[in-house]
Amino acid sequence: MDELDFRAKGVLVVGGSSGIGNGIAHAFAERGAAVHVWGTRPTTADYAGVEGSDLDGLAYACVDVGDRAQIAAAAGPPALDILVLCQGTVVYKRGEFQPDGWDRVMAVNLDSLMACAMKFHDALAARRGVIIIVSSVSGFTANRGNPAYAASKAGAVSLTRTLGQAWAPDGIRVVGLAPGLVDTKLTKVTTEHPGRLEVALRSIPLGRMGTPRDMAGAALFLASPLAAYVVGQTLVVDGGLSL
Repeated sequence: MDELDFRAKGVLVVGGSSGIGNGIAHAFAERGAAVHVWGTRPTTADYAGVEGSDLDGLAYACVDVGDRAQIAAAAGPPALDILVLCQGTVVYKRGEFQPDGWDRVMAVNLDSLMACAMKFHDALAARRGVIIIVSSVSGFTANRGNPAYAASKAGAVSLTRTLGQAWAPDGIRVVGLAPGLVDTKLTKVTTEHPGRLEVALRSIPLGRMGTPRDMAGAALFLASPLAAYVVGQTLVVDGGLSL
């Protein structure tokens, strides 16, 4: 038996249009799952030329999860076994110290996690499904320039624990994944500045940034029967950065 065979499984990756979410989406598709992704651009054509975005073989819908009404109105996959919540945003240049920046980051990074989880609770319970909440190592430490990002990711870690406890009796296994430094559009402030990147790499014992495929491997494990007794925990996948 191949415990990483996801044929006959339905997967929705929120934030799966690029970056870590896109890597996770393709990993499930490569193992036979029917994969749907939500992103913020109107059509797949609008992602042409976007780094880290490949929507071939994935069903796509435009849903801005920062807007609760759009979450409520969105159609889900016909069958859902695995819900990956990988949405995220950040505001640089101390914009998160201002109300608008704070509110937008919290709406996308934390509020929408609960809204999406609640939307699909019954569908997942019916199929004894899995929710993977993607947070960040920033949820375990301070982040002086991005208070909303850090607070939202800490909230995501706590939400993983709480929903894990609350929904296990319903047949839903809730788990988490906390990436370290991964080269995506959200980390360009570091990866596109050689000095900052050099400092960052020195703090990672493995000596390299993570990749979306690194995160995808962890997500496959968490969604599989191999992790059947893992509930409410967040797996840190950071090359040793947080040590």
